[in-house]
Amino acid sequence: MNLVALKMLVGDRAKYFGIIMGLTFASLLITQQAAIFVGLMTRTFGAITDLGLPDVWVMDPKVQFIDDVKPLQDTQLLRVRGISGVQWAVPLYKGLLKARLSNGNFQTCNVLGLDDATLIGGPPTMVQGSLADLRKSDAVIVDDIGAADKLAHVRADGTRDPIRIGDTLELNDHRAVVVGVCHVSRTFQSQPVVFTTYSRATLFAPRERKLLSFVLVKARPGVNKAELCARIARGTGLAAYTSDQFKDLTYGYFMKYTGIPINFGIAIALGFIVGTAIAGQTFYNFTLDNLRHFGALKAMGAGNGTLLRMILIQAVVVGSIGYGLGVGLASAFGFATRNTELSFLMPWQLLLISAAAVTLICVLSSLISMRKVITLEPAIVFKG
Repeated sequence: MNLVALKMLVGDRAKYFGIIMGLTFASLLITQQAAIFVGLMTRTFGAITDLGLPDVWVMDPKVQFIDDVKPLQDTQLLRVRGISGVQWAVPLYKGLLKARLSNGNFQTCNVLGLDDATLIGGPPTMVQGSLADLRKSDAVIVDDIGAADKLAHVRADGTRDPIRIGDTLELNDHRAVVVGVCHVSRTFQSQPVVFTTYSRATLFAPRERKLLSFVLVKARPGVNKAELCARIARGTGLAAYTSDQFKDLTYGYFMKYTGIPINFGIAIALGFIVGTAIAGQTFYNFTLDNLRHFGALKAMGAGNGTLLRMILIQAVVVGSIGYGLGVGLASAFGFATRNTELSFLMPWQLLLISAAAVTLICVLSSLISMRKVITLEPAIVFKG
């Protein structure tokens, strides 16, 4: 009977391909939009991911996400170092500064100032140069994407010449010499990332009474990170989060206070609705066209369970093909746009969610057809 079900399915080529196209479109749209959403939300805490060495981030209690910098007094660093369970604590400056390029244009950059002694918090991957070169006079390290795009030298014909080691910038009217090029995670604002030392960053930055953005803390071996956060909060009155907690805080802010989830949610919902409508209608018409065959099988003694199993087999076949094609096309789209500004990330959990959505579409489509088959009278085969 399973073979009969498959022969019935592929017998009407037009409806067979119509069902597959509907499921492919639904799978493609759901997977693609969800992957873009995941990639975009991952960028919101890319800087936290890159700084993998610290266990705890200490900041002003009013900070809501990674880019919501509320500076602290430098004396807070010493207070954090005095908390029991802290192995080391280093300062981090994070701010937006304007860079003047060689052609006179200005570009806002995300500047990170690292501890002068240890350079903790530096880029995870160096493409050119060395992190230790930051100790040279007026030294900065720029990210590779910013060096090739927004910080690049623009020629008269419009082409861009990437900024290289030895080139100079002006950061807030201060000379900065590029000593290295690094690779970092894309940021949410897609601004060039510039690394320098903490003392130099405070010189580049506009003069303020408070310039310490964050305190990066490493817990002593055997010390529970959550307990250390609570201890720092009690002892200093500051907010302290583990890296995962700070990621969740940043992610939650963008989920709650921006329209990103709603926009992508609507697109994903439309893909589900359209896929259900196309696949459900086509599958129902396919069942109507084969009612005489189902009636003949019922007249020969086939029960409702057998006929329902045949419909489920048909749904599983078209669902698997449609899901595979949709995910494949979404993956091809992500691969084609890997070097663009578009964010695209497809974790394995997303594939399960997409598979569940396609399965639900197939189930809903099958239920419509099942009702028609269950109420079918075998005598229909002898009419007309």
